Amino acid sequence: MLPGPFGTRALATKGAVFAATLFFAVAVYAQQSGPFTAWAGAWTGTGSLALSAGANERIRCRAKYDVEGSGLKAKLELRCASDSYKFELQSDVIYRGGQVQGDWTETTRKVSGKVEGTVNANQIDVSVQSASFSALLSLTTSGDKQSILIQAPSGSEMSQASILLNR
Repeated sequence: MLPGPFGTRALATKGAVFAATLFFAVAVYAQQSGPFTAWAGAWTGTGSLALSAGANERIRCRAKYDVEGSGLKAKLELRCASDSYKFELQSDVIYRGGQVQGDWTETTRKVSGKVEGTVNANQIDVSVQSASFSALLSLTTSGDKQSILIQAPSGSEMSQASILLNR
């Protein structure tokens, strides 16, 4: 064993200090990044669509998320289509104080409104509202997988969409 600053104990202590510093730096960075950071990029996948008339159809979807560097702002484009139904959702959202807020547009039906909701770990739950439409949307991201559940009240053309996306 070497004495002094080159000894085994000193090296072990320096290694532990370095590891602890690295761990806390990563933890601080993770806390500072916003909830949309994990969304960034292009996603594709499939799902199912329940129409109010009772039909269930398979849908194909593509999503693109442009996320600001801090992860506190995001621009979403979600396009899905089945044999008889299509929707294109665009949204600009911001995370502030535990809340998600923003604007949304469904371009194929020319409907737009407000987005409001909450973040809980890797899940975001929002309601989308306009003068003529409302729905609940839940989005959960885990690594390169994302699930989206959209539920619309009765009277809407679509009652539910369940989508699984991969990056």
